[in-house]
Amino acid sequence: MFELSKDHEDFRAVVREFAEAEVSPHIAQWDRDHYFPSELVPKMGELGLFGLVAPEEFGGADADFTSLCVAIEELGRVDQSIGITLSAGVGLGINPILTYGSQEQKERWLPDLVAGRALAAFGLTEPEAGSDAGATRTKARLDGEEWVISGAKAFITNSGTDITSVVTVTARTGENPDGSAQISALMVPSGTPGFTVEPAYDKLGWHASDTHGLSFDGCRVPAGNLLGEQGSGFKQFLKTLDDGRIAISALAVGLAQACLEAATSYSKTRMAFGRPIGVNQGVSFQVADLAVMVEAARTLTYKAAWLKDELHHGRRSVGEVKQAAAIAKLYSTEAAVSATRIATQVFGGNGFMEEFPVARFYRDAKILEIGEGTSEVQRMVIARGLGLPNA
Repeated sequence: MFELSKDHEDFRAVVREFAEAEVSPHIAQWDRDHYFPSELVPKMGELGLFGLVAPEEFGGADADFTSLCVAIEELGRVDQSIGITLSAGVGLGINPILTYGSQEQKERWLPDLVAGRALAAFGLTEPEAGSDAGATRTKARLDGEEWVISGAKAFITNSGTDITSVVTVTARTGENPDGSAQISALMVPSGTPGFTVEPAYDKLGWHASDTHGLSFDGCRVPAGNLLGEQGSGFKQFLKTLDDGRIAISALAVGLAQACLEAATSYSKTRMAFGRPIGVNQGVSFQVADLAVMVEAARTLTYKAAWLKDELHHGRRSVGEVKQAAAIAKLYSTEAAVSATRIATQVFGGNGFMEEFPVARFYRDAKILEIGEGTSEVQRMVIARGLGLPNA
C-alpha cells in the first residue's frame, strides 16, 4: 500500500522545520525583489534534499522517489518558488544525467549537483514548441569531434543562476527512417561560447524562481557531451516528464495544504457581525471542500509516487506510472488553483493584499496547470491510457 511510512513522516517534519526557519522569514522579501536565493541551495544540499534519489557513490541518499515528493510538498507549502527549485533541480537537472549519462558524465557533474554546490537545467520547451515538443527546431550537427548547436529554448528553470553548471538541451541531430526528426540530448556547460542566457522573465508568479530563455548560436560542445544514444532524446524527455508530473503534483499539494491551513485559521479569528466568519456556512462549506481537495490530491500524488518506486523494483509497468502521473498532475494542479481562489475569497479584501501569503499563493498557482504538460495534455494522456482512439 502507498501509505506514507513513519520514516517519511519523520523526514517531513525535518523538511518542514527547515522551510519554516530558512524560507518563511525571507520569502515575502525575495518575492517582492524577484530575488533567487542562491545561498539557500547549498543549505538544501546539506540537508540532503538534492541527493535524495541519487546513489551514495555520488553523495546521495539512495532514497525512494516518495521521499523527494515529501520534500517538494513541504517546501511548496511555504513557497512555490523554492519548491520548484528543488523539483526542477532534481527532476530536470540531476535525473537525466543520472538515468542516461555515462559514468564519466555522472562523475563530472553529479557530486556538485547532489551537494547543492551547483544547479542543472533541462532545455526542452521552445518559443514555437511547447506541448508539441516533437516540433523542436533547435539543431545540432556533428563537426569533427564537436556538436554545433543553433536554436532557442524558452521558460527554462534554474538555467541562469550564478551556480548553474550545465543545461541539457534537446536538438534535432538528423532524420529518422520514417522522415521524422531525430532528437538527441546534449549537455551544454554554462559559459560555453555561443550559449546565451537571456534576461530573466517578468513573471506573474514564482518570483523567487530562476527562469530564462536560452539561445544557441554556433555553440560548440564536445561530442562526448551527448547524453545517452544519438536519437534517444525524445524518449528521454518523455520519461523525464512522467517523473516531473508527479513532482509537480507534490508541489501543488503543498500549495493546497497551505491554503487550507490559512483559510481555516483565518475563518476562526476573523470577526464579522460579532462572530468568527467560520460560523457562516458560506465560508465553512468552502473550507470543507478545500479539505476534501487536499486529501484527494495528496492520495493521488503519493499513489503515483509509490507506483514510481514500485516500477524501480520491477513490480509495476511504465504504463501504470504514466497514467497515474497524468491523473495526479491534472487533479492536484487544478485543485491547487481552486484552493488559492477559495483561500483568497475567505480572506476577502485582505486576500488582495500582498502582506498576506494567500496573494502570493494565488499568483503562483496558475503555472501548475501549464508546466510539465498542460491540463489539456494530461487529459489527452489519460484518454490514451484508457484506450480511446487517437485522432
